[in-house]
Amino acid sequence: MESYEYLVVPAPRKGAKAKGLKSPADRYAHQMTLLLNDLAAEGWEYWRADTLASEERKGLMGTTSVSHELLIFRRLSAAALATQMPAQGYDPAPADPKMSDYPPAGDYPEQSRPEPQLGRPENYYDDQSPRLTASRHE
Repeated sequence: MESYEYLVVPAPRKGAKAKGLKSPADRYAHQMTLLLNDLAAEGWEYWRADTLASEERKGLMGTTSVSHELLIFRRLSAAALATQMPAQGYDPAPADPKMSDYPPAGDYPEQSRPEPQLGRPENYYDDQSPRLTASRHE
């Protein structure tokens, strides 16, 4: 059975302005496309969207219930990837390994996967990708 790791991020509240996008729906769709593509490039697969309730403080003594729109992503865990590689015919060992090519057993750095880098605004306003909708004036 495959095991996954999950990432939950808040859904964008509003769309980013971009050339050629006039309506709020187009801007929001563009913002979502950028977010999904950024995380997909890091290996995250979009899984689903959920709205969950949460209790938050209101004032000094009060609490209120609010809803949060969340996007859920998943990817195979490192252990699942390691078991899949040999099953798919991937041989990580070179054909003619020399023991002097490898550092001693204790010198390997701990392997970790990079955490997603959310909210890179420099990508949001300078995107040159094709548009899903055309402007009336084009």
